[in-house]
Amino acid sequence: MKLVVVGGGSTYTPELVEGVITHRDTLPFDELCLMDIDPARLEVVGAMTRRMLDAADVDVTVTTTVRLEEALEGASFVNNLIRVGGQAARIEDERIPLRHGVIGQETTGPGGMMKALRTIPVVLRLADTISEVAPDAWLINYTNPSGIIAEALEKHRHVRFVGLCSGPAVWSADILELMSVTPDRATVDWVGLNHLGFATRITVDGHDVTDEAIEAVAAAWTVDVEWMRCLRAIPATYLQYFYHPDQLISQAQQSDFETRGERVKYIEEELLKLYADESVHRRPELLNERGGRGYSDVAFATIDAIHRNSGVRLIVQTANRGAVDGIDDDASVEIAAVVDRLGPHPIRYGSLPLPIRGLIQSVKAYESLTVAAAREQDRRLVLQAMMAHPLVPNWDVGRHLLDALAEANKEWLPWLT
Repeated sequence: MKLVVVGGGSTYTPELVEGVITHRDTLPFDELCLMDIDPARLEVVGAMTRRMLDAADVDVTVTTTVRLEEALEGASFVNNLIRVGGQAARIEDERIPLRHGVIGQETTGPGGMMKALRTIPVVLRLADTISEVAPDAWLINYTNPSGIIAEALEKHRHVRFVGLCSGPAVWSADILELMSVTPDRATVDWVGLNHLGFATRITVDGHDVTDEAIEAVAAAWTVDVEWMRCLRAIPATYLQYFYHPDQLISQAQQSDFETRGERVKYIEEELLKLYADESVHRRPELLNERGGRGYSDVAFATIDAIHRNSGVRLIVQTANRGAVDGIDDDASVEIAAVVDRLGPHPIRYGSLPLPIRGLIQSVKAYESLTVAAAREQDRRLVLQAMMAHPLVPNWDVGRHLLDALAEANKEWLPWLT
């Protein structure tokens, strides 16, 4: 089997390499191919990858290339880790909304919309190339905003894919750890959208312990416990942007505030220095600060489920297909699914709980409008998406904010200016 990493110069790549090492007995990859448009980063990460595999005595051939077609030849699985515009564009996505009194975040709100508009065309071209060069390969997408990318692929391409985010698995594990419960005894029911999901029911030994779970996570969570008690659900930590925006905006507008993108830019620079050190042959601890904790686990659990046709339950981004009432069948949702050699089969959830239904449906409208806007290159649809998002307070803010974001993104989105 051949595993390809598109965006292989990413500082995430050593986490995937660790997965190759961990799963070598069940997933016998012959080749690991790293493809990236940045040859300098590719050389550094490629050398680090070889050292990691050599140190673990894993016999996998490592190849590197800047040519996508070459990378995809003979591919079994393609992991997508690209970042269109790099950290510089991300920082603008975060900074510009804040100047307009709106949350600035790489996947949530107008900043997330800009990232989606930059990324969707590139991922659709990737899907086209996979269809031409390696039609039997599976695309495992981790590029954010993962849920919007999943919807674009579902609606506009026929490539075999699974959309992933490590968040639900990590948040579920954190809930159980804070309850001092082992995963084999528990089930966490999860529903929503990427970075807008909710643990709506937690059972341990067959008993509903949702109320106890809320109390267990109270001190560690980013959403106020009183609101979680009222919801009787545990939101993804990204819901802090919807439930506590004024507090977060006030903090972010301080003169010494460092955006997440600025922090990640520094971490990546330090990681690349470590990767260039020939004495380093293990995944550095600093990578934990980069984000994406647990991605290797969910990525290889998905690959293993497809490869072995095991039919395991995983939380993924997939087309709704009737699983959640009130969401279009071809719109993406984040939900538990049975994953086998045919990919994800979403497990029927039914009606969304009324207290979270409106928020999920309004953000879903924003996501679907964003996919349409990227596909049609239509500024009118971008404005509709902007105004559909709950974090944009009104038309006067929305139109001026879009003008500023369009100017910052004219290199990638000239049609938007």
